[in-house]
Amino acid sequence: MSTATKPKHIGRNISRIRELRGMKQEALAIAIGMSQQTISNIEGSETIDDEKLNVIAEALGVSTEAIKNFSDEAVLNVIGNTYHVDNSSAINYVCTFNPLDKLMQAHEEQIKLYERLVQAEKDKVEYLERLMKGK
Repeated sequence: MSTATKPKHIGRNISRIRELRGMKQEALAIAIGMSQQTISNIEGSETIDDEKLNVIAEALGVSTEAIKNFSDEAVLNVIGNTYHVDNSSAINYVCTFNPLDKLMQAHEEQIKLYERLVQAEKDKVEYLERLMKGK
């Protein structure tokens, strides 16, 4: 039985950090002057040359070491144990909104936008019908 540790998958780490930053592959590609397909290939690679890693790290706003040593467990520990300590107490920072409420709000906004687009199309059809009757 081998005790060798499996090397970190740098591409997967880049993908997770990019997702945590709320960035799409296309946005990262534009930021570093590459194609989205190249970013996809990089994220699928176990290793990445240091020059590319430096450029990607800068675009993501993290250090190359943060990418190399990234772990989901560490992120969850930091989020779960973020305390601000002053002389008298410790304050646990928790999520101050319900994510489902935010999701529903976004969904409602999409519905309103769709309804406005449908109404605009109906208005166009009505306008064109009036033009046709006038001829």
